[in-house]
Amino acid sequence: MKFHDIDQTIDRDEWLEMRVGKIGGSKLGTVMSNYGKAFGDPAQKLAVNLALERITGKSQENGYINDHMIRGLEQEPIARAMYESERFVDVLNGGFFDSGNIGVSPDGLVGTDGVIEIKSVIGTTHYKTVARDKFDPSYKWQLYLNLLVTGRDWIDFISYCSEFPVDRRLFVDRIYREKAETVKMFDKIHLRLIEFEELVAEKITVINAA
Repeated sequence: MKFHDIDQTIDRDEWLEMRVGKIGGSKLGTVMSNYGKAFGDPAQKLAVNLALERITGKSQENGYINDHMIRGLEQEPIARAMYESERFVDVLNGGFFDSGNIGVSPDGLVGTDGVIEIKSVIGTTHYKTVARDKFDPSYKWQLYLNLLVTGRDWIDFISYCSEFPVDRRLFVDRIYREKAETVKMFDKIHLRLIEFEELVAEKITVINAA
């Protein structure tokens, strides 16, 4: 694993280039879907795109940005500052962790043992997370992959909502590397990625033979 101290906002072109051909945290949910069964259509399409990226060296991402992504870009620094203040810590740049065909960009590093992932969300989504008192399951695989690849001891899932009362805007749930559940998730990721890499290899063979 190699760490690149790069800011995905400031150095976006370089960051996008580093991601070419790699499975990232936000894409792992697609790979893990239907675990134990055949890959569905979304995973098949992802495999084709990754195959094309590995052959051409060019990104297949279209640069599309939605309202949710814009909200994140605008509010993530606020959430990070609030987290630092409440936890009495300094959050360093998450950079890019390159691990062969996998690459992750966590939202920040805490000390030598922690990593964070921030989600800036609307009121109804934040409410569900607060009521559940646990991280949003839709980000489960991204969280576990970030923890796996970075080699850190724990990851904090941070949900931030500007629509909530000031003292309720931040929700934090920590996942520890040493927990049995985490080890189980790591094993599932390893096994599924082996299967998915075989699928990508098949796509590369078909494309090269076309």
